[in-house]
Amino acid sequence: MAFAPMGPEASFFEVLDRHRASLLAALTRGGKESLGGVARLASRFEDSVGLQMVSHCTTRKIKSDSPKSIQKFALILKILSMIYKLVQSNTYATKRDIYYTDSQLFGNQTVVDNIINDISCMLKVPRRSLHILSTSKGLIAGNLRYMEEDGTKVNCTCGVTAVAVPSNIQGIRNLITDAKFLLIVEKDATFQRLLDDNFCTKMSPCIMVTGKGVPDLNTRLLVKKLWDTFHIPVFTLVDADPHGIEIMCIYKYGSMSMSFEAHNLTVPAIRWLGLLPSDIKRLNIPKDSLIPLTRRDQMKLDSILKRPYVTCQPFWRKEMEIMTDSKMKAEIQALTFLSSDYLSRVYLPNKLKFGGWI
Repeated sequence: MAFAPMGPEASFFEVLDRHRASLLAALTRGGKESLGGVARLASRFEDSVGLQMVSHCTTRKIKSDSPKSIQKFALILKILSMIYKLVQSNTYATKRDIYYTDSQLFGNQTVVDNIINDISCMLKVPRRSLHILSTSKGLIAGNLRYMEEDGTKVNCTCGVTAVAVPSNIQGIRNLITDAKFLLIVEKDATFQRLLDDNFCTKMSPCIMVTGKGVPDLNTRLLVKKLWDTFHIPVFTLVDADPHGIEIMCIYKYGSMSMSFEAHNLTVPAIRWLGLLPSDIKRLNIPKDSLIPLTRRDQMKLDSILKRPYVTCQPFWRKEMEIMTDSKMKAEIQALTFLSSDYLSRVYLPNKLKFGGWI
């Protein structure tokens, strides 16, 4: 069953279709540079995957007979025993579930999270293979249907409310979509505003996803699954500030903390749609709608500029240099200066129609 066409005429998607064709051609050729846009610069970064563990990484030893590490050793054994029971019984638990089995013993949730990451890294298997799931915070809307592991049918067709990203991405199946693109929205407030403006209907067929800021594991897994399954163009809409750029980099290139699972989490084909620092001047957004960069912002920006994948992203680098020179940042909401629905009515449609991504 196909989705009923409700959006723009087919000609609107001409540039998007050409972009998708180039992505598919790159996949066929094995052309990693076309997808990632960078060269192989360091052993910890692979252009077709993102950040990865280096083969000669340092390790920590946890000993049962060492006073310094005996408590950590005991906690690792406890969580390993819980994982064994989950796998044996073919059941699943969240990290939160594990913490609450003995909250006094663990002390805080971070202790559990770190140990689970250590075990996953040590055994070289994804966390879901340990039968441990993360609690999802992300949302999804648009032209997508799928079936959850228990047989529940989910329809994400855009309405006033979105669908929560499932906790077991590995278990979803029978995914169906005719979407022309996937839009990752940084913030929940922006995502909700686009829902209220019927953006998905006006730009149908499309899919929207938000991780509500820094994305959780399940939101990243979903974006990766949608890319692997459908190979549709994926774009990010983030604030024109260092934090927004960092979030975009996590989706595209991964994070250091989860580098051992990069193959399952990153989508190097992602493109930066907006808000670009160059858009601020181009659209004549007034200075009183902007925010001065803080010292912490500048430090974050300097850190990102030194990363290997940015070194070979000249258009990204130029945008960040514009931000550095202006010493100003902008939230997506700054576009409301032009009109309350400028983002959904003008900005995004023009970007998508004329290829305004980098």
